[in-house]
Amino acid sequence: MTDLVTAVADRYGTSELRIGASIMQLGHAARLWSPTLACALTHRVVPDLAQVQRADGGAALRLPEATGRNLSDLTEDQVSEVLYRVVVREHLEPLAAGLQVKVAARLLYGNTASALVEAGRAIVAGRPELGAPVVRLVTGLLGTGGLAGLGEITGPDLAFRRRTCCLYYRVPGGMQCTDCSLTEKEPKTG
Repeated sequence: MTDLVTAVADRYGTSELRIGASIMQLGHAARLWSPTLACALTHRVVPDLAQVQRADGGAALRLPEATGRNLSDLTEDQVSEVLYRVVVREHLEPLAAGLQVKVAARLLYGNTASALVEAGRAIVAGRPELGAPVVRLVTGLLGTGGLAGLGEITGPDLAFRRRTCCLYYRVPGGMQCTDCSLTEKEPKTG
């Protein structure tokens, strides 16, 4: 995905390739978490992402064949472990290891956690009746492996506060994200 790192950095007007790598990885994490969480929560299936393909010259992903594993016989903790393995261990960790640009591992895991929570929020927005199961699954995943300790859910609507920063604020015209660790927790007075 070296071409995407450069393309993202160019698109955002920065010469810092680590910023391009961070933003690219965050988007990739979101493209993996969203369908994986949705399938797990609505159909009790985890898609087999082994054959996931990237669109020519772009970031879009596709699966040539819709296959997956039934999760009906697993506990919530086991489902969290399976989803973590499929998304993080089998895709995002190898992606991080292959980056040609040095980016802190904690930053990339923080991006992964942020993308996870946003995917959960999107599911709840579309299917409010799944609110409690989404919160339980997302919370379980946030306590798993490299995601542990990198953020916390701060409200019932899956408001989230990360403990790392994706670096988006460093691009020309960029700003801090709403879940950024750099935003002030309490507004200053006087």
